[in-house]
Amino acid sequence: MARRRQIYEGKAKVLFEGPEPGTLVAHFKDDATAFNNQKRGTITGKGVLNNRISEFLMLKLHDIGIPTHFIRRLNMREQLIREVEVIPVEVVVRNVAAGSMSQRLGVPEGTQLPRSIVEYYYKNDELGDPMVCEEHITAFGWASPQDIDDFLAMTLRINDFLTGVFMGIGIKLIDFKLEYGRIYDENGDVRVVLADEISPDNCRLWDLATGEKMDKDRFRRDLGQVEEAYQEVARRLGILPEGATLETIAREEEDGEKG
Repeated sequence: MARRRQIYEGKAKVLFEGPEPGTLVAHFKDDATAFNNQKRGTITGKGVLNNRISEFLMLKLHDIGIPTHFIRRLNMREQLIREVEVIPVEVVVRNVAAGSMSQRLGVPEGTQLPRSIVEYYYKNDELGDPMVCEEHITAFGWASPQDIDDFLAMTLRINDFLTGVFMGIGIKLIDFKLEYGRIYDENGDVRVVLADEISPDNCRLWDLATGEKMDKDRFRRDLGQVEEAYQEVARRLGILPEGATLETIAREEEDGEKG
């Protein structure tokens, strides 16, 4: 296999040049980071599970008309995506107080919010991804007012939809982070699309009955059973069949490629 040209390496993924112009290959890693890269570790099989979970959810969102950068999954750890001009703003939706919101505002973790709250953060690791408002975003040219209208409307739809998806499998969607990018067509027209991934890495997911955490907070807070939590989310979504393991899925995919 010809060596692929690496475009970028982030905390959770590596991006390679894609097979066609305007495409990239995203490789999902098992590396785990928290607190702006201050804590590092490995979650065995995380890349495989996040690749599958994100594929599943991106396709579901596509079905309800949300434009995304996702094209198709290539193998256990990789997916083909459209290359986008990244908007350097992280969009966070909070349905229940948790994490930094509880710390900043003194709201007890687990408090149901009267309505979903959308927050914006400037995507910059060196600055610790500071919280910003729409005035910052437009003043510094990170996104236009129209961009903000577009991704805010999409974010609210995504929140409504995903809340229902997870509720249906006994999971409460506490909060989550989204990223967006711009795609230009041959006429120079631009549209904003959902980018990055949707997985237990960037969603807070609590068991509806027990309140048990089923996301990267298990790694952040040294709660243990991190791999098991990710696998349980995949099982409930129907991605990881009951009784199956990552090893059996790998063997099945390898056999399929040989066939």
